[in-house]
Amino acid sequence: MAYSCKFCLGDPRKATKMREENSQGGIAKKWRLLAGQNDWEGLLDPLDIDLRRYILHYGDMAQATYDAFDREKASKYAGSCLYSKKNLLVKVGLERDKYLLRVTKFFYATSGGLCVPDAFIFKSMSREAWARESNFMGFIAVGSDESVALLGRRDILISWRGTIQSLEWVNDLEFNLVSASDILGNQLGQDVDPKVHQGWYSIYTSDDPRSPFTKTSARHQVLTEVRKLVEKYKNEDMSITLTGHSLGAALATLNAVDIVANGCNKPKDAPNKLRLVTAIVFASPRVGDSNFMKVFSAYDELKALKIRNALDVVPNYPLINYSNVGKELCIDTAKSEYLKRPGNPASWHDLEAYLHGVAGTQGSKGGFSLVVDRDVALVNKFGSIVKDEYCIPASWWVQENKGMVQQDDGSWKLRERDMDG
Repeated sequence: MAYSCKFCLGDPRKATKMREENSQGGIAKKWRLLAGQNDWEGLLDPLDIDLRRYILHYGDMAQATYDAFDREKASKYAGSCLYSKKNLLVKVGLERDKYLLRVTKFFYATSGGLCVPDAFIFKSMSREAWARESNFMGFIAVGSDESVALLGRRDILISWRGTIQSLEWVNDLEFNLVSASDILGNQLGQDVDPKVHQGWYSIYTSDDPRSPFTKTSARHQVLTEVRKLVEKYKNEDMSITLTGHSLGAALATLNAVDIVANGCNKPKDAPNKLRLVTAIVFASPRVGDSNFMKVFSAYDELKALKIRNALDVVPNYPLINYSNVGKELCIDTAKSEYLKRPGNPASWHDLEAYLHGVAGTQGSKGGFSLVVDRDVALVNKFGSIVKDEYCIPASWWVQENKGMVQQDDGSWKLRERDMDG
C-alpha cells in the first residue's frame, strides 16, 4: 500500500528530509500558523504546501477510523475496531506514523436510545454480538519524542469516526436542536443558550450501563484521556488537534469547543497556560445554532478548518436554524482528471476523494495538479471513483477472506479476536 504524503514522515529514511525542511523554517517553526493561530490568513489560497501536507496528515488519521472499522454484520465483532491500539496505524497502511504517534485510547459511543440512522450506530446480526448498542467511535494518540523534534511540539490527536453506510441518512435525519449548556456552560450569559443537533449530542453524551465499552459516554472517555495527557506533558509545548469526516467532523467540532469550555486544554496548576485546540474536519454538516457559533467564536485558543468539496451536499445540512463555525477551505474533485465525471453524491462525499482533492487543489487559480505525491489508488478504497483506465479495482479495501479463517478440520469460521479498549 503506497502512501506518499510527505508531511507524515515517520519513516526514518525520510526523517533527514523533514529536518532539512525544518531547518529552513518549515513545519516545526510554523506549526502554530498551520494550526490556525492566525486563522490561516494567507495560507488557504493558494494553499500553502506545508498546510496541504498538514491537512492530509489529519485526513489520514480520520480515514484510519474507517479502515479499521469492522463492517461485517455477520461477525459478532461488527461495529468494533479490527486492530489493537499497538497495531492500528501499521494495519491501516500508515506504518510510517508509528514512529510519530502512539495510540493511547480507543473510545466508544452509543445513541442513548435515540432513534438514529443505521449509518451512525452499526449493529451486528450475531446473537453473540460484542455489544448491542455500542460502536468503536475513534482513537486518541499522542506524539512521540521523535515527533516533538520534527514537528515543533507534542500533539494530542483525537480522531472521530464518521458514518459507515450510504448518504441515505441525510434524508432520514431529523434536525432537532437541543441545549448544550449542560456541557458548555453559560460563559456568555444566561441569554446565550448554545443549541446543537440532537443526534450529534446524543451520540456524544450518551452512556449505556449495560455495556463494558460505554459505561461512560464518548465525551467522558475522551475528556478524561485528554486531561491525563495534558497533565503528563504539561511542561512541554503542546497542541490538541481533532479530526473527523461527516458525522465524525460534527462530533470533532463539538468535542473541540467542549475541551476549551471546560478547561481541559490547560494543566491544573497552570490555568493560564492554554493549549491551542484545532479541529481539522472534512465534509462536516453544521453542528449548532447561532448561539453555538457565538460560544465557539468566544475562545481565542479554539480554531476550526472545514474542508468542503464543491458538489458535496452534506455541508449544506441542516438547512435552517444552524450556523457555520470556523474557516472553510473549498476544493473541487470534479476538476481532477483522475476521477470519473461528473461523479455522484457518494463520490463527492468520500473522504479519500476529499484527500485527493486537497493534494491537487489549485484554489482560485483553477485546474488540478497533484503537487503532493499521493497515490490515486486510495480513492477507490470503498467505491468506484477513479477512472477505469487506471485499472484500480473498486472497493478494494477488504479483510482477507472477509475475516474467515480455515480451521484444522478444514471448516471455515470468522476469526476470533480480543477486544482492545
